Amino acid sequence: MKGRSKAGTEADRIWQMLVALVMDSRGDWRRKVSEVTGMPFSRWRALKRLVDAPLSLRELAELMNTDAPATTVAVNDLEQRGLVERRPHPDNARAKLVSITAAGRRVMDSTRSIADHAPSALSELRAADLVALARILKTISAHVEK
Repeated sequence: MKGRSKAGTEADRIWQMLVALVMDSRGDWRRKVSEVTGMPFSRWRALKRLVDAPLSLRELAELMNTDAPATTVAVNDLEQRGLVERRPHPDNARAKLVSITAAGRRVMDSTRSIADHAPSALSELRAADLVALARILKTISAHVEK
C-alpha cells in the first residue's frame, strides 16, 4: 500500500482480525435475538438506537451505517409492528422524528436476558492479558468517541 506506514498496515491487519472475531462469534446471539423478537436482527439494531432519544431518519441511517432507502424500509416495518412512531421534527418541517413506542421498549426488554458470552478464546486468556486488552480497547474507544 502506497502511503501507509508499516505500523498503519499492521494496525489494519489487527483491526481486520478484531472485526472478524466479533462478526464470526455473534451469529448465535443474533439468531436468538431474531427468534425472541420475531423480526430480522436489523430491526432490533434500529430499535436499539432509538431507546435513548428520538432520531431523524438521516440520523438513524448514519448510526446504523445504512442508506436512506434501507432505513426507511426498516422504519416502515417497525411502524407497522407498532414498535416506533414518526412525528414531525420540531426544527425541520421536511423531516420526521422516529421514536420508540412502549411496545418497542417491551421488545428491547425481552432481549436483555439473552446471553452474549465472550468466545472461549477470550474467556481463556490469562487475567493479565484481559487487563491489558481492556486497557488497549479503552484507549481505542477514547479516540473513536472524539
